[in-house]
Amino acid sequence: MPEATQVRSMFARIAGSYDLLNHLLSAGIDRRWRRRVVACAGELASGQVLDACCGTGDLGLEFARAGARVVGVDFTPEMLRRALPKQRREALPVLFLHGDLLDLPVADGRADIACVAFGIRNVVDRGRGLAEMARVVRPGGRVFVLEFSQPPGVIFGPLYRFYFKGLLPAFGNLVSGDDDAYSYLARTVMAWPGPAELQAEMEQSGLEACGFELLTRGIACLHFGTRPMTSEP
Repeated sequence: MPEATQVRSMFARIAGSYDLLNHLLSAGIDRRWRRRVVACAGELASGQVLDACCGTGDLGLEFARAGARVVGVDFTPEMLRRALPKQRREALPVLFLHGDLLDLPVADGRADIACVAFGIRNVVDRGRGLAEMARVVRPGGRVFVLEFSQPPGVIFGPLYRFYFKGLLPAFGNLVSGDDDAYSYLARTVMAWPGPAELQAEMEQSGLEACGFELLTRGIACLHFGTRPMTSEP
């Protein structure tokens, strides 16, 4: 895993093409995945939401459309500058802050939901990041982690890996003008732990009722957990 400064620099370089490439390289399915996070949140989706590693704001904005009041936090100012025009265009109740998932600028127990989409994979200390998300939600509040996965299957699995390790980096690096950003994406996804391992890490962070849902034949995975009502995270 690169140092945090290297990760921040990489996202600063690709901020201008980030949204376009996300939608192109996923054939638009990434929007459906974010909507699934909001749907899984149920009644809490209209509460207070902390969107960590928010990037250009897509997940937080999706929650805001469902009635939530959202604080989005990211450590790359260039990404936040791309998020602001989206928020202003729809006049949604989202506040974007410059900050780090490893030290969230939010008091204990203030959020109904803490979520992160395609971001925790880039965090140098994943356990600490999960613990921070558990800290900021109230007892009974929920934590959601949306991340890429590696689909199973003797046919679809190898085809996916060929696309992710070969075609995606070449196209992404070309369009973004960055020689390594989408190669980095492929490397980190291939090294990402399986769903059961991440579920165990969420439980170790102090969450309960943890589980996961595979999306689009396992290309992505939605993890969830709840802060206990009677104990500290």
